[in-house]
Amino acid sequence: MILNESDKKLELEYPCNWCYKVVGESEEKIKEAVKDTIDQREHKLTSSKTSKSGKYKSMNLDMLVHSDDDRKTIYEELKKHKNVKIVI
Repeated sequence: MILNESDKKLELEYPCNWCYKVVGESEEKIKEAVKDTIDQREHKLTSSKTSKSGKYKSMNLDMLVHSDDDRKTIYEELKKHKNVKIVI
């Protein structure tokens, strides 16, 4: 991964591993969103943090992305899923 200093654009060499932080109301709902979004693609989904109030959970989704479009499409699909509050 290279951050181009002149225009602050991220330059990645694909395929590469990518980690999305997915936030939702429960781990079960996040797991459902991931299944709906990436279907049978190989991935690793691990627990991360819980908000102070306990209302939100976050999980790390690690997976291989094949292109810039692939990486962005997964991000957008997760972001618009009904069970997902935030994707980072």
